[in-house]
Amino acid sequence: MQHDEVIWQVIRHNHCSFMAKITTGNFCRNPYNVTGVCNRSSCPLANSRYATIREDNGVFYLYMKTIERAHLMKDLWERVKLPRNYEKALEVIDKHLMYWPKLLIHKIKQRLTKMTQMRIRMRKLALKTREKIMTTPRKEKKREARREEKAEKAALLEKAIEKELLERLQKGVYKQSDIYNYPLEEYNKVLDMEKLQAADAEEDEEEPEIEYVEGYDELEEEEDMEDFGGLETLKSQGDYDDDENDASADDEEAEAVDPSIAKRKMALASKRLEKKALDSKSKKPRVIVEVEREDAGERQRVVQ
Repeated sequence: MQHDEVIWQVIRHNHCSFMAKITTGNFCRNPYNVTGVCNRSSCPLANSRYATIREDNGVFYLYMKTIERAHLMKDLWERVKLPRNYEKALEVIDKHLMYWPKLLIHKIKQRLTKMTQMRIRMRKLALKTREKIMTTPRKEKKREARREEKAEKAALLEKAIEKELLERLQKGVYKQSDIYNYPLEEYNKVLDMEKLQAADAEEDEEEPEIEYVEGYDELEEEEDMEDFGGLETLKSQGDYDDDENDASADDEEAEAVDPSIAKRKMALASKRLEKKALDSKSKKPRVIVEVEREDAGERQRVVQ
């Protein structure tokens, strides 16, 4: 039923769909081939007892085939998962292939070593950031360009139709009550947007008004409070020479602050002096009459 030598003679000398002949030698495309070379010991079809290693989603598996399962094609290969640790994987191979040919075990371990090294290199390359060059066919570029042109033309046409319909509605060509399928909400929104745009344009065209604002308000209030406090102290001391005290106080303050603030204070002081002069003129003159009494030897002051 299963004769390995007959199978090998047919594959080698007649036809094999997995064999690839090149100048350097003959190679095998069968995924179960342990070495990739087309020869008697490495052929998975011409060996009833065979083993190899394959990768499935980053996991290594040990595949084994025996002659007892040759008549069961769905159960032909027995699969064993190998651990990620290299040394433990070698132990699993030795355990399951204890009585197998030594040459086959050596080839399986070589395949495991090469695949482990390949996985390490793949991880290192994945960590590095490298530029990826992508090519786009010329047909796709032309097709995308044609689609863009068509889309632009369609958008311009839709905008032109919408603009013309809005102009006709504004002129009264159509009656809103007669148009059943026309979206009136969108029409009203467009009208509101046009009104807002017109109002913004009018505001931009108008010249800005010139406004005059009173400056140094806080500074004047602070100065008035300081002057008020100074007058109270002067009255408590009994000094009524306001002109001399104000002038001396203004001179001292002018030395301590900036010249601009000093000028401001001098102007305020002159205003206060003028105000006091007006108040003194508005008051009635007082007449003082002194009456002497010889009997009592006292003087009596009468103010009229």
